[in-house]
Amino acid sequence: MELDHVVIAVGDLDAAARSFADRYGLDSVEGGRHPTLGTGNRIVPLGDAYLELVAVVDEELASQNEFGRTVGSVRGPAFRPICWVVRSHELDELAQRNGLAVTDGSRATPDGRVLRWRMAGLERAMAEPFLPFFIEWAPGTPHPGREPGADGPRRLEVRLRGDAVRLGSWLGDHDLPVTIEEGEPAVAGIVLGAGPESTVVEFP
Repeated sequence: MELDHVVIAVGDLDAAARSFADRYGLDSVEGGRHPTLGTGNRIVPLGDAYLELVAVVDEELASQNEFGRTVGSVRGPAFRPICWVVRSHELDELAQRNGLAVTDGSRATPDGRVLRWRMAGLERAMAEPFLPFFIEWAPGTPHPGREPGADGPRRLEVRLRGDAVRLGSWLGDHDLPVTIEEGEPAVAGIVLGAGPESTVVEFP
């Protein structure tokens, strides 16, 4: 298992892109649309991981699923992390162990490529955001973290609040760069880089 990305709901994609560039020095690139969820995204590439800025682009469709409704609850210039994602080549085994259904996903990029993946646990991650959902990228699909426009590979660490025992049961054995403390379930912050040059983004 590897840390894949953190999903950050925003009220406006262009405004969020400017804010992340101005406040944190993080440039983003245009992503695409999730055709079954009513959302669209921009990508902050970090190498082997990325940040995904997500906003509602089709209110009617977004209102019909929990992911879209959660994203749509963020308005104006605000932004809020709503979940994090773990990459695995053993998705079916993880899904079976946690009693999850596996679904397919895809989106087209601005240059016409189609990114495809399989995932499990999205609904559970919406309900308990300290738990990640799981993703397996299709063979031949380029990873969004390696999109042109990145400043170079940067280490990503996730800070969580919630139930550490439950998280351990959900993940099994792992060495993911995450820390968790007791509290209301949430993605509490992210750390980019390491040592004195790291950038810390904390969320209320």
